[in-house]
Amino acid sequence: MGSELKSLTGSNGSLAQHEDSPRGVAGALKDERPLLKSDSNAGVAASTESIEEMEKKYAPYVRRDVYGTMGLGPWETKEKILLGIALSILVPIRVVIGMLILVLYYLICRICTLFSAPNRDEEQEDYAHMGGWRRTTVINSGRFLSRAMLFTLGFYWISETHRSSSDQGESRGLRDESERPGAIVSNHVSHLDILYHMSSSFPSFVAKRSVAKLPLVGLISKCLGCVYVQRESKSSDFKGVAGIVTQRIIEAHQNKLSPRMLLFPEGTTTNGDFLLPFKTGAFLAKVPVLPVIVRYPYSRFSPAWDTISGARHIFLLLCQFVNYMEVVHLPAYYPSEEEKENPKLYANNVRKLMAAEGNLTLSEIGLAEKRVYHAALNASLNLNHLFGLLQVCFLKASLDLRTCKCSIDD
Repeated sequence: MGSELKSLTGSNGSLAQHEDSPRGVAGALKDERPLLKSDSNAGVAASTESIEEMEKKYAPYVRRDVYGTMGLGPWETKEKILLGIALSILVPIRVVIGMLILVLYYLICRICTLFSAPNRDEEQEDYAHMGGWRRTTVINSGRFLSRAMLFTLGFYWISETHRSSSDQGESRGLRDESERPGAIVSNHVSHLDILYHMSSSFPSFVAKRSVAKLPLVGLISKCLGCVYVQRESKSSDFKGVAGIVTQRIIEAHQNKLSPRMLLFPEGTTTNGDFLLPFKTGAFLAKVPVLPVIVRYPYSRFSPAWDTISGARHIFLLLCQFVNYMEVVHLPAYYPSEEEKENPKLYANNVRKLMAAEGNLTLSEIGLAEKRVYHAALNASLNLNHLFGLLQVCFLKASLDLRTCKCSIDD
């Protein structure tokens, strides 16, 4: 965040010169617009103080890679050169291969769903329970092509660690190891999480209802068995979705042929260093869950989808020559009788375990605070941009007055 602010302000707090403004802007305004300069500095100082406070308050969403908050820079000359090379060589190759993979999997799903009616239940539509060779083909090709897509995006190696259940067993007592976990619970850092889980276990997801109508992706999401939800809806829609998710989890728990549900109980993405409060949807079924922790080590661009637009995130991701991912698979978590009767307790205990095993910091803020932080960042950027435009406008007016005066004197 500090790097971005420096791009908008000078080292002494004054407004930096814009690329489209003459080099003499600061000097002209210093002599003839002292009042404006003072007001501008005061506004920037207040903005700076506010941003520093927000970074502490909204730490789970603060972006710290070399491209700055929201990916807006400033970008050093080295980064511009690397981006230029990647844009001319790497990005076109990745886009073409990525589209071929997407279209290929769509065609496979289209063939496998021919003459097969989807399951329909309360505005839900999916092919999750499709059996036989169709389901086998969808799963195996989906896992392979998901990994191929990650490889195309620069994830050439993925470090996976499977933790033993011995330590957890000693601390939690006896349990029936034959019970099959009905859900996978994972921290949420990036949309790339979905690709990894598809390549690893090919579970069903919860997705926005609009996803079902997207070209290519819509049919693929139905083959995954996505449960669709209208995120902005409040009342009965949420209850219906929660009921469907719980039913799916129980089915996966009882039947090994049923796909597991993958849930991101945080409800939004972070920068990967924190773990937000868990929602209880994954724990209402009272069955074991599989905790998974995903991390994205980086040196230049962070694959985390925190405070950055989707288009800018994809662009910078495609320009990154190598990306890294670390995944920790924890042993199945078997709830106690007390946890089964108290989903909040169950969710909180799993959260604490994941935070300890993944070296993540617990935070008590959520999606509402993330939206406030985004709005504040956008307002700050707009404010600083407005100051810059005002400077240019006043300079132009000043130059026009000087030109006019010179003409009169002549």
